[in-house]
Amino acid sequence: MLFKDIRDAQILFLCLFLVLGIGTRDWTLRPEWIAVIIATCLSTQWILSLVIDRWSLVGGWWLIETNNNQQPTNNNQQTTNIRSPLITALGLCLLLRADHWTTIALAAVVAIASKFVFKVGDKHFFNPANFGIISALVLTPDAWVSPGQWGEDWWYGLLFAGTGGLILKRVGRWDTTAAFLGVYATLEAIRNFWLGWTWDVYWHRLMSGSLLLFALFMVTDPRSIPNARMGRVVWAACIAILTFILRNYFYLSTAVFWALFALAPLTVLFDTLWQAPRFGWGSGRVEE
Repeated sequence: MLFKDIRDAQILFLCLFLVLGIGTRDWTLRPEWIAVIIATCLSTQWILSLVIDRWSLVGGWWLIETNNNQQPTNNNQQTTNIRSPLITALGLCLLLRADHWTTIALAAVVAIASKFVFKVGDKHFFNPANFGIISALVLTPDAWVSPGQWGEDWWYGLLFAGTGGLILKRVGRWDTTAAFLGVYATLEAIRNFWLGWTWDVYWHRLMSGSLLLFALFMVTDPRSIPNARMGRVVWAACIAILTFILRNYFYLSTAVFWALFALAPLTVLFDTLWQAPRFGWGSGRVEE
């Protein structure tokens, strides 16, 4: 198999999107800032993994001292990896813009830290890149997201659908994308019909590269979304409804990101209501 770990393919595709975006859309993203985001995400992952490992080891020694002086075992040891933080870094590069490098560095640190802080058991429930983006928008005055940066060119949509489809087929999360896009498209169609608009307006609102990128690569993160299929479908439908409300009644251009951030904690509730095994990348170990 070409990609034993499907995250390798995801990293390749995200790198391709980044190169295409800079080359064909004339983004104002400096190469040195890309390096800052990637280096910050990787170093934050390494530091926090090391801290968690040491903390777990100290806890293990304390238990041993009080339980017959047996040899310590660290069953909660974190796996220091580069795939997860690299995917987060590429997501930030594709979506977040700022006037100062300190802002994107802050977003990168907060994004990775959210995986270690906002978790129940061994599962985090915020999408790291989304958490970093919202944190930068709230905490700094110079951060922004440009949902229209990809335009509405049809070939971008085909590229995202094709590459995203390969990823979702392997991880088995097509239901989440289908529920989100299906509910959102239906609501937009009803509104378009009610207002008497032509259907080219409808397709213009749906054929957004950023919307497809979100639906295929962000809202489907298998490590932070509900485990059970019913939970994922209901969860994605709720995000679609909130996105529709925020976009059309509060005129918020970044509605999808705010909707995901606001409803991410529902993952905990839905995992309780509909129980299912947690997704793993094939190794059987919890790898943040």
